Amino acid sequence: MQKLLLSCLLTLCSASLFSQKKIENLILVTTDGLRWQEVFKGVDTSLANSKRFNEHDSLLIYQKYSAKSAEESRSRIFPFLWSELAAKGSLYGNRDKGTKVNNANPYWFSYPGYSELFTGYVDVKVNSNEYTSNPNTSLLTFLQKQVAFKGKIGAFGAWNAFDRILNEKAAGFPVVCAFDKAGGEHPSAEDNLRNRMLADSYKPWNEGECLDVFTHYAAMEYLKKKSPRVLYIGYGETDEWAHSGKYRSYLDAAHQVDAWLKEIWTYVQSNPQYRDKTALVITVDHGRGTGTGWTSHGSKVEGSDQTWFAVMAPGMTEKGEIHEEVQLYQKQLAQTMASFLGVRFKAEHPVEDGIALK
Repeated sequence: MQKLLLSCLLTLCSASLFSQKKIENLILVTTDGLRWQEVFKGVDTSLANSKRFNEHDSLLIYQKYSAKSAEESRSRIFPFLWSELAAKGSLYGNRDKGTKVNNANPYWFSYPGYSELFTGYVDVKVNSNEYTSNPNTSLLTFLQKQVAFKGKIGAFGAWNAFDRILNEKAAGFPVVCAFDKAGGEHPSAEDNLRNRMLADSYKPWNEGECLDVFTHYAAMEYLKKKSPRVLYIGYGETDEWAHSGKYRSYLDAAHQVDAWLKEIWTYVQSNPQYRDKTALVITVDHGRGTGTGWTSHGSKVEGSDQTWFAVMAPGMTEKGEIHEEVQLYQKQLAQTMASFLGVRFKAEHPVEDGIALK
């Protein structure tokens, strides 16, 4: 009972802290299946040296991303994360430093991972990437029902399953994913160009997932045109190239996501609606294996429940890489994000208490 009261108190304190700082907007970004190892330790030389995984281009990998130390290498892959965000926010998930972040769901793959992230709840019935429309209320759907956020939410994802994960039919906000056209009933010139290019684009994963560049440009146009208070962007290439065993392409995709994060944040800081009023959260849906198992994930692949997250928000006092013996779970992020906006996420299912960030 004492533990429960303490948890509730920490969540309420967190909500009070961030609401006092007038955080009005939230941007959530995920990059599918990106390992904590690259984020915190840089290039995995065992994979860079492997002819099986380096795409016969180990020299390029080393030239672009390797360095004398793990800290330098990770900064070459993720310059925005390790400069701007590390200076003004916090990064959680370096297990070598004792900071553990894990899936709470027992499956360790995408649909259950995203469901856990968005709903703050582990529904063991959600056990397949082909699962039908999510019956559980997401944070985004909850916010859409609040007067202050109604009509001010958008979601963009490279994978076509986001329609089901976020239950677009019941959500009440646009979910533009895979090869959906962007721009709604009144697309801008930029939307029309993007839509034509998307239709004609290379489709390495058929109709199931588009290249991240199309998701990014659709989301950025929505951000600039619609000025949402809550925006979700889900990139997917990190997972797809890893499944293909293409380590160079995996690193390139991760590096590109970092560049897009910089673009997003630069725009946020240039716009009075968002500047110093916006929380940015970056995370993943699951981890993946190590060694030759790095291409895979799931309950039979050790380590693929190991995740990470980074956050930057007005009012935070914790900075940089967190070195603290702590066990956190992906399901805690939904309530944590709600606390940034000064609300308590409630649903027909249990919602895990948030993390008392400082």
